[in-house]
Amino acid sequence: MARITASVYTSHVPAIGAAIDMKKTGEDYWKPVFAGYEFSKEWLKKEKPDVIFLVFNDHATAFSLDLIPTFAIGTAAEYTPADEGWGPRPVPKVIGHPRLAAHIAQSVIQDDFDLTIVNKMDVDHGLTVPLSLMCGEPQAWPCPVIPFAVNVVQYPVPSGRRCYMLGQAIGKAIRSYDEDLNVQIWGTGGMSHQLQGPRAGLINREWDNAFLDQLINDPDALSKKPHIDYVREAGSEGIELVMWLIARGAMSDVAGGAKPKVAHRFYHVPASNTAVGHLILENA
Repeated sequence: MARITASVYTSHVPAIGAAIDMKKTGEDYWKPVFAGYEFSKEWLKKEKPDVIFLVFNDHATAFSLDLIPTFAIGTAAEYTPADEGWGPRPVPKVIGHPRLAAHIAQSVIQDDFDLTIVNKMDVDHGLTVPLSLMCGEPQAWPCPVIPFAVNVVQYPVPSGRRCYMLGQAIGKAIRSYDEDLNVQIWGTGGMSHQLQGPRAGLINREWDNAFLDQLINDPDALSKKPHIDYVREAGSEGIELVMWLIARGAMSDVAGGAKPKVAHRFYHVPASNTAVGHLILENA
């Protein structure tokens, strides 16, 4: 049977992708950001998954205000990097895993979660920046990726509790897949940031690190945090952090297993106008 061996959490700041693509990672401003992922790149080489289930949000690329799915699973064989207005990122195409994606969709929908099934989708920086941070600049990504898009752009957005429960259903689905696969589940977005209005540039170190503490130690309580707390404390775009609860909900301890091991934790401000958070949890 398939197994979830780890969950990875990371911000997906678009300027990070630009820094990689424009060869600016050695500049003084960017060095501390990329230093926080050196361990992670080596870890991924050693713990190489067969499939990555990657939770992210689309930034009006695959979906517009004409069509806004709350949860959308990619079931295609491949995904092209999106043109977000300045050309596609110079990164490899993303290879999918249609069979596992279809199995997850079947299982999760039968568990009463309504998913949108997407057979064709371009993927933007929300998905490609995490891959770049964890994998560097390869000729091909190290394994297939299942994109899972969550609406955290246009209200109403799903609650943290709904995301956490969905993660449990996804974990159950993956563990019921009848093939010996090492699967990692990644939650991306955040941390605290606000892109507009009088609070533009807001970053809240204390709140971010308390979020990381609770994500590790008490995700059930964290899942009950209301939207207004995210917006008030972490900025209007801080709501992206509910996507981390999907990845956390899929971990073994939530289903009665042992508490996960913290393999790596990193936090840095700022990257562009965003707080960068990163965490790797390994299933016991």
